[in-house]
Formats: sequence, structure tokens, C-alpha cells
Amino acid sequence: MYDWNDLRYFLELSRQGKLVKAALRLQVDHTTVSRRIASLEKQLQARLFDKSPTGYQLTDAGMRLLPMAEKIESQSNHLYQTLSGKDARLSGTVRISTSEGIGAQVIARHIGEFRLEHPDIEIELMADTRRTSLSKREADIAITFSRPESGRLKGWKLCDYRLKLYGSSEYLANHIKITSIDDLTQHEFVSYIDDLIEMPELRYFESTFKNAHVVFRSTNLNAQYNAIRSGVGLGLVHCFMAANDPQMVAVLPDQILVQRSFWLMVHEDLRDVARVDAVCRFITQLLRDNEPLMMG
Repeated sequence: MYDWNDLRYFLELSRQGKLVKAALRLQVDHTTVSRRIASLEKQLQARLFDKSPTGYQLTDAGMRLLPMAEKIESQSNHLYQTLSGKDARLSGTVRISTSEGIGAQVIARHIGEFRLEHPDIEIELMADTRRTSLSKREADIAITFSRPESGRLKGWKLCDYRLKLYGSSEYLANHIKITSIDDLTQHEFVSYIDDLIEMPELRYFESTFKNAHVVFRSTNLNAQYNAIRSGVGLGLVHCFMAANDPQMVAVLPDQILVQRSFWLMVHEDLRDVARVDAVCRFITQLLRDNEPLMMG
């Protein structure tokens, strides 16, 4: 049998990636962390970490141990809360993978609220459009545009959201008035770079406009938004970004809109881990409470 107290050291080193940081969290000397990890590896007869100049990375054996160790941690916290009647403060790191818009414009703006309740949980936000593998532990939670069709994942729908055609008040005042869709042929547009879009759900511009005169393209959502806001042209913008901006005006809002959905995904091995569950509940409540903003 192994000493399951060593799992505390394993978990903290897997989260911090460095001996000194793990030691500070555990309030011990870094040599103690090193010794306990070596002891655990000897007892399990498996190497759990690879050491590199950047720190400690989990091996395949470490990756297999991680969800089991986290379940033990979660059950231990639950036992303490049940028997003592006190709340155990959740701690550790939770990495969220999401698209740039919702990550930067909604989730990041409310992280302070989450930290008031869980000050010891560190959030890592990967806000871009790259595909992320939860199975390979590239992230703990992913916010996606559709339900996964395979894999050991659990998930649920968060909310619907809309994009509308927007232009700056300055642009609209200095260009031909728009009263119908036909008038758009005389206007300039801002969009994404077609061949750099991985996910089909994000190809909304080309399915909405045919032969549009695009004068500026970017893979960066904020770059597109700032270009539209500064008067470069018209563009499809998330309502949660533009609805409360007095300089942005919706164009033909009843005729041109795109509707998509956000889904939350988590690997089934992590679903019952307390800190991951806390973040899942926070994100779910946040987006559902902001439905009017999401739908514009």
C-alpha cells in the first residue's frame, strides 16, 4: 500500500508545476515535496513527473493518477464538511477553454465575483478559437458551440446568443443610408480570415452575406470590433459586446441576425471534483442570468 497523504503533494505539484510553488502552498520545504513525490513514485512503481527547465510535467502514469487523486481529495473535503459542519475552502487551479468573445467580454469581467466566494481557486482562461482536448487535459472545462458526439465528456447547454450587423454612428452618418438588404452592396465590411477559421459554427459571415466588399479581416475578435467601432465598415458583432456601446448601431436588426449556442463540457473524471464543479456552476449561472444581454 502507498501512503495516501503523499497524494496531497502529488496534486499540488501537478497544479503548480514547480517544487517551490507547491511547497509554499503546502507550507513545507521544497525538499519535503521532492521527497514525498519520490516516495509515492517508489510505492506505485511508476514515474509520475518529467522534470524540465520549465518545471514538472505529468507523465502518462501521472495523467492517469490525477483524476483518481482529485476524486479522493473531493471526497475528503466532503467528509470534512459533513462531519464538522464547516466548509472546506476549495483550492487549486481550473483551466477554462473558451472563445475570445465570451471569455474576454463576459467571464473575465465577472471573475471578481467568483473570487469573493472562492479566493483560493486560481482561474486560467484560454480565450481563443483553437480546438482544445479535454481528454488530454489541455483544459479542465471547455465552452463550445455544440454538444460533443463522442468521448468521456459531460456537458449541458448554457445559453443561446446572437450576432447582429453593426456599424458605428459615425460610419452610418457618412455613408449611403441603409433601408434594405440591397443597400448593403454599396457598403464596406469587416470580417474574419476565412481559411483560419477551424469551427464551422464560426463561419457565419459568409453564410449571411454574398459578395460583400470586405476591406479588413482579422482572426482577433477585438480587432474586428475596434475596426467597426472606428468606422472602417459594417460587421457582424456579438450582441453582448455591442448592445451597451452608444457608438455602435444595429443595422436592419429584424432582418439580419445570427443565432448560435454555448455549451459547457467537462471530462467525466473531473465532473465531481469540487473546485471544477464550483467553476462549472458559476459559469452556468452567469450566462443564464445574462440571457437578455446574450440575445441582444
